[in-house]
Amino acid sequence: MTLAQLAAAVKSGAVDTVLTAFPDPFGRLVGKRFRADYFLKSVARHGTHGCNYLLTVNLDMDPLDGFAVANWESGFGDFELRPDLTTLRILPWQTASALVICDLFRTDGSPVAEAPRSVLRRQLERLRRLGLTCQCATELEFYLFNQTFESAAASGYRDLAPSSDYRIDYHLMQPTRDEPLMRAIRNGMTAAEVPVESSKGEWSRGQHEINFTHAEPLTTADRHVLFKQGVKEMAAQHGKAVTFMAKYAPSEAGNSCHIHLSLWRRGSNAFVSGGTGKAKAGGPSRLFRQFLGGLMAHSPELCLLYAPTINSYKRYQPGSWAPTRMAWATDNRTTGFRVVGHGNSFRPENRMPGADANPYLALAGMIAAGLAGVEEGLDCGDEYRGNAYVDPKLARLPHSLRDATDLFAGSRLARSAFGDAVVDFYTHHARLEQEAFGNAVTDWEKRRYFEQI
Repeated sequence: MTLAQLAAAVKSGAVDTVLTAFPDPFGRLVGKRFRADYFLKSVARHGTHGCNYLLTVNLDMDPLDGFAVANWESGFGDFELRPDLTTLRILPWQTASALVICDLFRTDGSPVAEAPRSVLRRQLERLRRLGLTCQCATELEFYLFNQTFESAAASGYRDLAPSSDYRIDYHLMQPTRDEPLMRAIRNGMTAAEVPVESSKGEWSRGQHEINFTHAEPLTTADRHVLFKQGVKEMAAQHGKAVTFMAKYAPSEAGNSCHIHLSLWRRGSNAFVSGGTGKAKAGGPSRLFRQFLGGLMAHSPELCLLYAPTINSYKRYQPGSWAPTRMAWATDNRTTGFRVVGHGNSFRPENRMPGADANPYLALAGMIAAGLAGVEEGLDCGDEYRGNAYVDPKLARLPHSLRDATDLFAGSRLARSAFGDAVVDFYTHHARLEQEAFGNAVTDWEKRRYFEQI
């Protein structure tokens, strides 16, 4: 919506609250609520402020040490939050509320490079300088449970009851039980300018998938983080709980975030050949082969951007619908990159990210890897044929967050594409998460050792 439309909604009493938010390093929206009349009078034009510690906390909001961007030594001052008014929208599932997403700036007016939106904007500027634009879409999976968030937490997340009794991939009967919520999600999101194409049952019990229409990367990432927050809020309103964990149970499939991406030039898909040189008209272009070659060559060292948590790496299991090895093929779900579509819809699907990925960082990583393939003149090679899960000749994805962090920290591509400050920032976040997990005593350890050791 426009500012004028917001002003009219405020005057009529339809809107009385505006949420100003920005995505944090985990992809969560954080910020504050304003009276709508004050937002129109002041915040829309002059922005607002938020404590810079919000980039350096863990998921429990504990301030962490060792960051250059914000720390106790500098007093944890403020960042400026500048509303991106193109993101202004109504939130139909919240009472009389609208939301706007902000960019972060320092007091000297420079953007905060470590902020997820800034990381993605830097890669989009690289595309712009090459005369390219990008279209992309994310597919998000989640589990739905017949408990509230409060009761799930009180039980220690044990004995969770999925919303279906059996696997429901493409089923139409059991997902009807969940249709009051799923309908609210489809319609509410579309009304909030997060256009939904479809919803469907996924492979496991209580697992669902929602697909959005494609858009340029910043819009897609904004829609993605709003979707995750909105689904949690609407589930709570229906007395349910959901999780976007990459792997919530050993016996169940992981939650994926497949990313589809194509580059465009002058209104046409640049991944499709016009028939010049050796490329066949309508077939994969040289740009496509180089871009996919970059994804194949560099995605392992950027895996931290696709799989940012300890839990992420438990999703990468053979036969699990999540990839374990680097390969590409046409419409083959055992490979890390699945090529689909034709004509202007021709594109690669990146199957590496889980639903726990921060979409701004995952999209930035894909663009950086692909552009490196273009700059280095790489080629994707022949497509793979067969079951990539069982082929030991193929390179493996990183086994753990520690492995992925080490690769990312030492990546020359990452430091060139994102800058040292960004690489050090996300490396430090990952190392602190590893340290926290290393200090934890898990239920597995208690079952294993309590009596018998």
